[in-house]
Amino acid sequence: MRFVLGLAVACVAAVALAGCSTEDAICGGGEYPVLAVGTTGKACAPKGQEPPKGYVRYPDGKVPQHVGDTWDTYWNTHTIDKNGNIVDASATG
Repeated sequence: MRFVLGLAVACVAAVALAGCSTEDAICGGGEYPVLAVGTTGKACAPKGQEPPKGYVRYPDGKVPQHVGDTWDTYWNTHTIDKNGNIVDASATG
């Protein structure tokens, strides 16, 4: 009986952890986040492929991983201009 109860608790914990870690991810498995040039628009691109036209990769070390994390919040008010510079998003509109 203890084995069954322990197994049930372990399964519930695993489902809860897996749900939290994938539920708020910026992109799904096999994808990476990209930023629209000149706006705060975001998308996901397939790993191993270049970003779609009009999008760029986030700078190293400034890539959002989860909705609401530090970099996701930062990129809501900043963008990358056509010259590759990080700028305040309000300056581009």
